[in-house]
Amino acid sequence: MGRRCKNAAQHQRGLTRLHTPMDSISQAALGSAVVLATLGRRTAAWKAALWGAFAGTLPDLDAFIDHGDPLLNMVRHRAESHGLVLLGLFSAPLGWLAARLAGQPDLWRRWWLATALALLTHPLLDTFTVYGTQLLQPFSNHPFAIGSMFIIDPLYTLPLLLGVAAALCMREDHGLHWNGVALAFSTLYLGWSLLAQLHVRSVVEASLHEQGIAAQQVLVTPAPFSTVLWRAVAMGPEKYHEAYYSLLDGGHPVQWIAHPRGTDVLEQHSGNPHVQRLGWFSHGFMRVGMNSSGHLTITDLRMGLEPCYTFHFDLGQAQPNTGITTSPTQLWQRPDLSLSLGWWWQRLADPAAGHLSALPGIQGCAAQP
Repeated sequence: MGRRCKNAAQHQRGLTRLHTPMDSISQAALGSAVVLATLGRRTAAWKAALWGAFAGTLPDLDAFIDHGDPLLNMVRHRAESHGLVLLGLFSAPLGWLAARLAGQPDLWRRWWLATALALLTHPLLDTFTVYGTQLLQPFSNHPFAIGSMFIIDPLYTLPLLLGVAAALCMREDHGLHWNGVALAFSTLYLGWSLLAQLHVRSVVEASLHEQGIAAQQVLVTPAPFSTVLWRAVAMGPEKYHEAYYSLLDGGHPVQWIAHPRGTDVLEQHSGNPHVQRLGWFSHGFMRVGMNSSGHLTITDLRMGLEPCYTFHFDLGQAQPNTGITTSPTQLWQRPDLSLSLGWWWQRLADPAAGHLSALPGIQGCAAQP
């Protein structure tokens, strides 16, 4: 791991970097499309689109709240601000305000409905990613994660943007028609992602059985940017196995590579609150280890490509079985883009491309700006 990865270590008691710009664009586009479809010609298209973009991104303002350390910032993101009940209650005064700002107080019920839909579709869309969204706050903090969509998927976002642009630029009802078509397409695409995930899960689970690999739980989630290439992680007693499967692979066998999950280290530090917190939030898809400095490290295996992960934390020189630890430091990791993008493009259609972690000459984890 150390040979292949260069960690960009920067202690952050402030905000954890949780979003990519495209994620915000997706939510803004969805919010605009939903409000345009709900209000129709009852108001100016630009007013509906602007308010929809605002309401569609509003729940993510919780990313600016500092909970004290990067790990807490991670697990507390998509919490109360993404609770369906709380957003439903908040939509009423926000919808009334929107109607007043638009100069249409007599249409406040329609603006309320549009605002509620823009707010509620945000956490529902987030649930399709693997991160974890606490939909039932404040009654439950369970992080729901379907994991059938990557956070950036142009096939989902671009049609929504085109539909909103059509509604803004085309006259009469033609623009709203195309906005509705785009909204329907994006919804069907979410459904497609679920079907594709089910198919890939059946393939990889059959492969695990055929190859005699013991798996306590299996994660199947898209590789970046599409629902064609998928990544699977199988958690075993001592190791976790990683595999990639493309819908274009045909009958080629699934290739698994094993990695140590740090069971011995986990047993020694099972009482550490940071270890417990990430284990809960990641649903057990976690690796624990000791780095070359003798520091305890924990990694969320759901988000990233071996050997580089988005949420990788240094817990310092924690004492075994005491629960005493220092504040986590997040180590930003991403693969060397000069090689990983070429590998990704090749792996879409060629099983011989293998695994990113085994790519000859890969530089591993470069510092993330």
